Amino acid sequence: MVIAASAEPVPPDANWLVLRVNDLREVRPAVKQFAQRIELAGMLLHADDPGPVWKEFKGGYRFVQAAGGAVTDEHGRLLAIHRLGRWDLPKGKVDKGEAIPAAAVREVREECGLRKVDLQAPLCDTWHTYERNGEQHLKRTDWFLMRASSHEELVAQAEEDIGDVRWLDAAGVKALKADTYPSLLSVVEAWEAAVHPRT
Repeated sequence: MVIAASAEPVPPDANWLVLRVNDLREVRPAVKQFAQRIELAGMLLHADDPGPVWKEFKGGYRFVQAAGGAVTDEHGRLLAIHRLGRWDLPKGKVDKGEAIPAAAVREVREECGLRKVDLQAPLCDTWHTYERNGEQHLKRTDWFLMRASSHEELVAQAEEDIGDVRWLDAAGVKALKADTYPSLLSVVEAWEAAVHPRT
């Protein structure tokens, strides 16, 4: 979903729901309609001033701040976890009073069993929505480039429903991209651009 000042970000042939917002009362019904239309690839809400549209959209959700890592080993492989039937990257909620970068490192350590994780730089952020216990959540995840050694034993955090942790080579990253969440694709692409830039 995109909230913008114009309809320009969407290619004309894309299967997106594009709505001009003239009244903020249109926002939540539009989001509900989009959620019911599984054939749509995305939704764009546009208005002269997108700020109030974003505020109205956020008002329908409980905000969750999370942090995670795109971790590279000495062979240029990406660390991935398999949780609830899909490939993912290690991430989790930021504890109250915890700095976002520290939370990202903590989550990687906890979910993958690593002791030494070096935070390199901010990578990107993602947003996604989900429902839990009848309540709608809007999660922002701040992602960081990190390094760790493949010489450390990987241990999946079973209590977080993680069934596997492994280092993925290029073929493994391609398989992850085919079996992951849409919001994670931009993180993997940012990692590829940072770690394996095309020349």
